[in-house]
Parts: sequence; structure tokens; C-alpha cells
Amino acid sequence: MKYVSTRGQMAPAGFSDVLLDGLAPDGGLVIPAEIPTISSEQREAWRTLSYPELAIEIISLYATDIPRADLEQIIRAAYSADRFAAPETVPVKKLDERISIVGLSEGPTMAFKDLAMQFLGEVMPYVLQQRGRTLNILGATSGDTGSAAEYAFRGKPNISVFMLSPQGRMSAIQRAQMYSLDDENIHNIAVEGNFDDCQNLVKELNNDAVFKANHSIGAVNSINFGRICAQIVYYFWAWLRATDSLPADAREATVTTAEREASLVSIAVPSGNFGNIFAGHLARQMGLPIHRLILATNENNVLDEFFRTGIYAPRSRENTLVTSSPSMDISKASNLERFVRELFGTDAEGFVQSWSKLDEDGSVDLTAHLSRFVEEYGIITDSSTHEDRVETIRTEFETSGVIVDPHTADGLTVARRHNEIHGRILVLETAKPEKFGETIEEALGEKTPALTPELEALLALPQHAVDMADSGEELRNYIAEHAPAQA
Repeated sequence: MKYVSTRGQMAPAGFSDVLLDGLAPDGGLVIPAEIPTISSEQREAWRTLSYPELAIEIISLYATDIPRADLEQIIRAAYSADRFAAPETVPVKKLDERISIVGLSEGPTMAFKDLAMQFLGEVMPYVLQQRGRTLNILGATSGDTGSAAEYAFRGKPNISVFMLSPQGRMSAIQRAQMYSLDDENIHNIAVEGNFDDCQNLVKELNNDAVFKANHSIGAVNSINFGRICAQIVYYFWAWLRATDSLPADAREATVTTAEREASLVSIAVPSGNFGNIFAGHLARQMGLPIHRLILATNENNVLDEFFRTGIYAPRSRENTLVTSSPSMDISKASNLERFVRELFGTDAEGFVQSWSKLDEDGSVDLTAHLSRFVEEYGIITDSSTHEDRVETIRTEFETSGVIVDPHTADGLTVARRHNEIHGRILVLETAKPEKFGETIEEALGEKTPALTPELEALLALPQHAVDMADSGEELRNYIAEHAPAQA
């Protein structure tokens, strides 16, 4: 498997190369030169595998430059029982006959990011050791990526983490999980601004080829394809679990007759940076018969607007709202570039010309492709409000006894709204509700469960982070001071 840049100016590279580099040298995002396809027979052969075994099969299609035996050891360590609370790693829980929750928050930081980050926390040190290199990870977080990365890499040899987060825009537990860490290789930087400002700083330094090379800068945000390929796994896993009880001839997405519409499976994805749902898109392109990919946003609904109108117009910092689902308070979705590049097929030059309008005009017009979003890619979108989330959390608890976090509530709200979608809908869980206590308390009042002693202890720990202006120069100076230039 080789990887190329969305912008066409990178020589094909192997998985280990793009794993360490993050952004492509031309400023684009790396994508597989070809998407592997899975036959229905192969998919059915995977039905009896455990989650780590399924991860080995899928990730090995993308990480072809790592020996199979080594990759198996890496993946089994990443998804070991001491890291994920549920015996099946990712439980799928039925809420009713139509809706199920895919439990992606069983990892050490109680968020779906753990499923990809624990893999990176094993595979990146392996590659660095093989190559005799060190790496300084530069990342941005709107809430869960930061803690997942820091828990995955804390204490790891040859790696330091510099994590940017927006000042005052995360929940108390999200901050505590990050800012309470004392490991020497972990650096928390609280940036004056929002997540998009943090993300822009990451891109700025990644596009500074000299600084990036001198300080061995890498990325673990969803711009890193290593995360995307690890996320593909749980789409296959969830679809297999949702169809375990169906007869084999009823499992294909091509079923269109009314009698068999109940066999269809769609997946609702709370979406901010488009990385999670892009993994689902790749799974569908690989041959997983997902009927609909349902993209759910909050009030920062730039992605919803794009898929409805064909116009992508990211908002400014001032127009990016602070919401009760803060991990989705994003107005410029980095991974959308990967999807838009696919729309242009072999016309790489056409993509570059079109995408450049984003920097020149602040928006890009892709209305010529609008009909393809649903017809070819099966993507539909919608958004929810704070009031929707609170009502969904309350109603779900009263109906099923299940408490969901506000991001998962975005997905659940949208899933329940779209009654025209036939078959089952799997809603991807984003995080444990305990991470967003204020919103849960607003929804449930006196019925709100008390925090566990472990979380109470976490909140009581001293916290420390470096406050920083939205300044590339300040960030360069800080990294240069704490991560000397490579020899």
C-alpha cells in the first residue's frame, strides 16, 4: 500500500513514512493510492473474530510495510483487556428495535479517540525504534483528542507531545485528564482562541518544512492517516454485530425491496473535524454495505450546510459558537479535504484549483457534485441544538435508562429525527457522559448520577498548562526550547 497527497506533489510513500510525518510535504493530507476492497465472503469470514483480531485483518491492509507478526503484537497490546473496560472492546447496545449505541468509550480516557490513539501509542514508538528516530508530536484538541494522545504516549521513549487546546473551552474532566499529567514528555499549551486557531497553528508549523525537519514534528490529530485506518475497524465491527442475527442473504446494501428494507444498517456519526465519518466513508468504499452515513453536527453546522448546499464556507473564530458539545465546536474540518479530493477522481489539477478558492475567497463551490453526496456516497446530514441535546439525554434516560453524553446526543437526535431511513441505525458513542457533568445535570436534575471516586480524585489533582497567545512564533520558540533540534 502506497500513499499520496491530496494535492499531488508528494512521491508515493509507505505507511510508516506517513505515520510519522502527518501532513504531506506539499501541505495536503495523505490518502491511500488505492482503497482495498473486501468481498462479502471475506467480510463474513471476519464475523467470528474478536475486536483485536478484526483490527489485525483491517489495519494490515494499510500498514503493509510492517511485518505481520510485529503488527499483531502491536495491535494486541493496543486493545488489551487492561486498557478497554468492556470484554468485547466495543459493545453494541440496543436502545430499541431501530436504534443501537456503539460503545466507543471504553478506553482509558472514556472517549472514542482512545480506539485510534492506543494503536498509535504502540505503532509509532515501534517505527521510531526501527529507524533510530525521535518525534515531537504537535496536536490540537477540542476536548478528547488531547487526553487520548497524552494517555497513549505518556512515558513512551523517543516521543514528546505538545498539545494545543483552546483556553476555557473544554469540560472540567477533559481539562483535568490533560492538565493533571506530570510526565516529562507531555506539554499542555492553552491557546487564546478556539479549536480552529489551535488547528491552524498545527498546520502552520507543519507547513514550515525547515522547522518541521529540524524538530522532527509529527501529528496524531485526525490528519494522521494512522488514526483513520484504526477507526475503520469499528465500522466493520459494529456492522457485523448489528447483522449477526440476520440470514446471510439479507445483509447486502443492494437490497431495495420493501420486504427486506429492515435489513439495512445505517450509521450516525457526531462530526466535527470529519475524521471519524471519513473512516466510515472508507469502510463503505471498501465494500461494507452501510446504507446511509448520517453526519450529525451541533450549532456549528458548517458540514451540514456543505452537504446540503455544496458550498463549503468555514466560519471565523468570532462566528464559531461555544456549545454544550464542545468537541464539535469546529468550523474548519481538516479531513474534508480528503473527501473533496475523491470527488475529482483523476483530475488532481482540478481539485487543487478548486480547493485553493478556500484560502482565496473563504469558501469553495462544489454544487456540481451535490447529487453525488447521497446517491454515490450515501451521506445525509443534519444538526441539533442545545435544547435538542438536553431533551434527548432526558428522554433516553427515561425510556431506556441509558445516559448519553451531549455529543452522542447530537447523533441520537438526528438519528431519531430521520424516520425515512429504513432499517437499523447505529449511533457512534463519542464519550462517557461523566465528562460533561453540567449538561447531564441540566438534563436529569436530581437524577444525575454522582461522579465516581476515581473522577472526583482526578478533579482534585493540581493542574498546569502553559498559556499562549495565538502566535506561531511563540509556539516555535516554546518547542525549540523544550525539544532541541535534531542532530
